[in-house]
Amino acid sequence: LQETMEDIDKNGDGFIDLEEYIGDMYSQDGDADEPEWVKTEREQFVEFRDKNQDGKMDKEETKDWILPSDYDHAEAEARHLVYESDQDKDGKLTREEIVDKSDLFVGSQATDFGEALVRHDE
Repeated sequence: LQETMEDIDKNGDGFIDLEEYIGDMYSQDGDADEPEWVKTEREQFVEFRDKNQDGKMDKEETKDWILPSDYDHAEAEARHLVYESDQDKDGKLTREEIVDKSDLFVGSQATDFGEALVRHDE
């Protein structure tokens, strides 16, 4: 935890703000448009990482990020699939939404790398 804080907390204030968080993973290097995954990471920071919504992660929030105690890999992957595929954001996936993102599903451990998609009619 200490090593992560020291590495990412560039301004030395003892917190990781959004720009430090993104800066650890992505450098714009003059690009005008951010890739979609960077936008997703920004949303993750605001919605899930910064639990007390103060605009930065303290040590406890950072610990939860790098060493989650209750992390369920299957649930996380399922949420990821729905988040990335649910185009109308209704919380449900249609056949069309799944087909549109078939590469995501075929590459997912949650679908046994596509095998689960072949075994069902619905």
